[in-house]
Amino acid sequence: MQHWGDCISYRRYGYQTSGSPSMRSEFTRDYDRIIFLSAFRRLQNKTQVFPLPGNVFVHNRLTHSLEVASVGRSLGSLVGQALLELHAKNFTDDQRAFYTYELSGVVASACLAHDLGNPAFGHSGEKAISHYFETNAEKILNGSSLKSHFSQDEWSDITNFEGNANALRLLTRQFRGKLEGGQRLMFVTLASILKYPCASSQIDKTLMHQKKYGYFLSDKTAFDDVMQEFGLTDEQGYAHRHPFVYLVEAADDICYRIIDLEDAHRIGIISRDATEHYFLSLLTDLDDNVARTKEVLAKISDNNEAISYLRAKCINGLVMSAASVFAQYSESILAGKFNSTLLDEVEKTCPFLDEINKISIKKIYNHPSVIEVELAGYNVMSEILSVFVDAVLNTKRTPLQKKCLHLIPEQYNYANENVSAYEKTMSVLDFVSGMTDGYATEMYRKMKGIDIPSHK
Repeated sequence: MQHWGDCISYRRYGYQTSGSPSMRSEFTRDYDRIIFLSAFRRLQNKTQVFPLPGNVFVHNRLTHSLEVASVGRSLGSLVGQALLELHAKNFTDDQRAFYTYELSGVVASACLAHDLGNPAFGHSGEKAISHYFETNAEKILNGSSLKSHFSQDEWSDITNFEGNANALRLLTRQFRGKLEGGQRLMFVTLASILKYPCASSQIDKTLMHQKKYGYFLSDKTAFDDVMQEFGLTDEQGYAHRHPFVYLVEAADDICYRIIDLEDAHRIGIISRDATEHYFLSLLTDLDDNVARTKEVLAKISDNNEAISYLRAKCINGLVMSAASVFAQYSESILAGKFNSTLLDEVEKTCPFLDEINKISIKKIYNHPSVIEVELAGYNVMSEILSVFVDAVLNTKRTPLQKKCLHLIPEQYNYANENVSAYEKTMSVLDFVSGMTDGYATEMYRKMKGIDIPSHK
């Protein structure tokens, strides 16, 4: 990209006609479409970090996504204003209007959608799906190993299952009985969630935008269409991030780094005194008026309210710092040469942000309750996949396997279609990855005979 105007598109994926700004913003429509998605509603029963449900409120994927969208909207507004100040004379009237009024909405919409592809049981759900295929690679099916049913690149997709790639699939794929173009979002919204614009076979841990991958082979056409819309692919065929991705990523990073700590305090893993210390130290790094903050804090006797106040102050400080970093590196970001994240750059002047990350790894992400969810996820996902993958791929199905196929919704059931083993397997993963924690657990218990279904 050579100009900030190149980041903008008023075209909608799945539509052949192009449009222009109208009385009702097309970008606002994206936000509304995502809010009303059944996949978005299901996030309310998908684990963020701590087990669900519980007698004390903690964040789930839905509340996390809503808060990330709120932070993203603020970031988009600040960065839009900064870009106007830097480049206003080079903008057309439409471009000035976009960065004044619309960027915040684009970032908020992408933030809402960023976790749509994540399966049940938090990030361990992704690992559990990958683990199933890795450990069953040599399982004999139709006279040959499970792995032999797939090409090398196809096998790479399913043994490195990625929620980011699954989000693009969910938003753009025409599932059976559904409209062409998936959810028909704006191209710029889709581009803003493509955090890792590469295939699973192109993963490169040394490059920030290729640490993971962003699309499955079966969705390459959709990915290419989005990249082409903004000219994000270089002469060697490698794609770069759209600049707005950095804002979505920063909003997510800010929320999980700060709010996971707040949740840990709420359920008693970390004391009020310790949490206050961590947050006040971060605010000191951020050059916040800590003396004034302490005065207000001394008036709050309710522990949860006190930590919520500090959480809000920390998020505000990080948003301001992240927006400043974006403006500082804007030309490098626009050129696709920024090999970092906004929060990593903020961390260079706020060392306690790294301390909070270390504390979270030690006391939160390795807490027994979190590990128990991960273990449950591995068992539940493995059992469900073993039943459905075998039933879908087997060419000589047992009577029981034939029965099992009736449990797969029609839009995901390609068992008897003339398609590849990869496409059949991806359809099973569409079904399984869409399950909530509760639905997956209930299905597992019934499959194992722990609970016997009753007619209602």
